[in-house]
Amino acid sequence: MIEKIKYILGDTPQSVKALHGGNIGEVYQVNMPDGACYAVKVARENGTLDIEGRMLIYLAENSRLPVPQVYHHEPSILVMSFIEGTSALTVRAQQHAAELLADLHSIRAETFGLPFDTLIGGLHQPNPQTTSWIDFFREHRLLYMGQEAVKAAKLPGYIMKRLEQLAKRLNEFITEPEHPSLIHGDMWTTNILAADGRITGFIDPAVYYAHPEIELAFSTLFGTFDEVFFQRYAEIRPLAPGFFPTRRDVYNLYPLLVHVRLFGSGYVQPVDHILTRLGF
Repeated sequence: MIEKIKYILGDTPQSVKALHGGNIGEVYQVNMPDGACYAVKVARENGTLDIEGRMLIYLAENSRLPVPQVYHHEPSILVMSFIEGTSALTVRAQQHAAELLADLHSIRAETFGLPFDTLIGGLHQPNPQTTSWIDFFREHRLLYMGQEAVKAAKLPGYIMKRLEQLAKRLNEFITEPEHPSLIHGDMWTTNILAADGRITGFIDPAVYYAHPEIELAFSTLFGTFDEVFFQRYAEIRPLAPGFFPTRRDVYNLYPLLVHVRLFGSGYVQPVDHILTRLGF
């Protein structure tokens, strides 16, 4: 790895420190003799870090969201600027996050999806450009990830059948947004860095154009944000009635299915509970 970094950055690192990594690679803080500091991610196997780099570049070029600058990306290695911060989100940091995400969600496209497929948690995330959000969420999020979990023997067939029943009636539960909105796509605590009451960066994206409610729902699944965030967000982009009691659960089926596919049976029960609450 050191030789690869030396080749990319043109000098031998002064120090390399292991950081907490994600699902698909080891992450290091690399300090160079000239004082520059980089975050370097190295793939464990079958690298897809070129896609992660491409997503960060897309956000940098198409939004004002603070993300690491990408210096080099290929399947096996990703070199980025190092962003100072922690995942401890104060009240002020949550309010700042609300402002940043409301701004991100104001960026629109003609269709849902993206010109290229992306990743979530290292899993393939298809993004065929689609004119209907309900169709896109049904086919390329719920059913796609459910089928992937079944193929991996992680999701029981009887749960998949109930998911398919919901998919047929999806228009009874969610609505079409005014326009497709750009989202980060993987909005949970460790993907947000903050310092001194300000967000310093968002990392590990899973970008595409979507209904922004799917992003907001995901942020509640593991307690990333609380009422402080939603109060500030709603001041900028008001939420339609029914989000918290119903649509949040529908949208959270997707990240839960991602977790079922990645980690197995421990996440099947929450999927079961949501389907039961929705009447399936």
